[in-house]
Amino acid sequence: MKITLPDDVKQIIETLEQHGYEGYAVGGCVRDSILGRIPNDWDITTSATPQQVKKLFPRTVDTGIQHGTVTVLMGKEGYEVTTYRVDGEYEDARHPKEVTFTANLEEDLRRRDFTINAMAYNDSEGLVDVFGGRADIEQKVIRCVGNAEERFGEDALRIMRAVRFSAQLGFTVDPDTAEAAKKLAGTLSKISAERIQTELVKLLVSPHPDYLRYAWEYGITAVVLPEFDRTMETPQNNPHHCYNVGEHTLEALRNIEADKTLRLAVLFHDFGKPQTHTTDADGIDHFHGHAKISAELANDIMHRLKFDNDTLNKVKVYVRYHDLRPELTEKSVRRAVSKVGADAFAEVLKLKMADTLAQSPKWQPEKKAYLKELTALYHTILEKQQCLCIKDLKISGKDLIEDGMKPGKEMGEILAKLLELVLEEPQRNEREWLIGKSRELRNTEG
Repeated sequence: MKITLPDDVKQIIETLEQHGYEGYAVGGCVRDSILGRIPNDWDITTSATPQQVKKLFPRTVDTGIQHGTVTVLMGKEGYEVTTYRVDGEYEDARHPKEVTFTANLEEDLRRRDFTINAMAYNDSEGLVDVFGGRADIEQKVIRCVGNAEERFGEDALRIMRAVRFSAQLGFTVDPDTAEAAKKLAGTLSKISAERIQTELVKLLVSPHPDYLRYAWEYGITAVVLPEFDRTMETPQNNPHHCYNVGEHTLEALRNIEADKTLRLAVLFHDFGKPQTHTTDADGIDHFHGHAKISAELANDIMHRLKFDNDTLNKVKVYVRYHDLRPELTEKSVRRAVSKVGADAFAEVLKLKMADTLAQSPKWQPEKKAYLKELTALYHTILEKQQCLCIKDLKISGKDLIEDGMKPGKEMGEILAKLLELVLEEPQRNEREWLIGKSRELRNTEG
């Protein structure tokens, strides 16, 4: 099989070979090339030691030299070149106790996670596929190299990676690999929150975010996201629903674009339902106030998984207001947009549509019609450039100071009251009227 290597990669491999060493493109770049995808990066493995690699190339960086990795700089690009290695005993389901370099490519490939990631290639020898990775690609299977329990025992994160790769590629997980994942899922407790977060996000933004179901079936979410397990145990005996809470969430994930914040918001949007679940005298389930609880849980989970503040804050807003249902009047929608934020409201509309598409088909036409009109009113408000927040007012704190008001808490209260008046009557957003009204408010309060 022929793989077209980038010129820089070809040059690095040729340089290694000219000096008596082996060199191959290895891992994900080979897998992606076979799949007809453009690799995100190209990794190279070699029989040369890090010091030998450094002597061959004028510009290198010691990015992971203790593990045999040197980054070779070619122009503005950097390529990781790693010496064939054999990992020592793993003591913590995360890191090998020691790393030993080897001159044998097969030994290096043997330590890798899945067969589809354990292939190497160069133009001299072609594809090196000792463990059947190409056949597994053709059969669309995720399978561990060698003994699955050993591979997962070396690095527990591989358990999540098995599900993540299946979601990204639409592959099934080999039965032996799946059984080992179930058996060792508990060892994920040893993995750092940052690494868990990375794998969760990659799964969620994949073409098959609903493969989160397999993470649940394997016992993965019980360790890293127990809140999801509770949704899978929570029924929704309600005319508006046709799935339990967890199944509804999986269906909603399939109905929203592959955006990180939106997929996270969909994942978390009903996490508050198990806590707010009640059943009335007619046997109908209700979840009053679940959006607020869901937003609080999203906050806690995202802190636990070390998400950045920007992502956390956006997701919390989307979750908090996903159940907002203003009347279809300009005034009501204007107030809703003001409460949520103009930019966030657009994302909340997407979340509401995904939520609707995962509910009972009987009520979908009515709900879609509501969302269509709500969206139209939202755009009308934006087109009219109506005032939606204090900074949109035609006066500022500076104007109030010039009018004789002292800075402080009262100033913020006055501006908030002026915003309320303008939200009620947008035409009032005129400087002279606002100045006059601010004086009136100050005199009334004084």
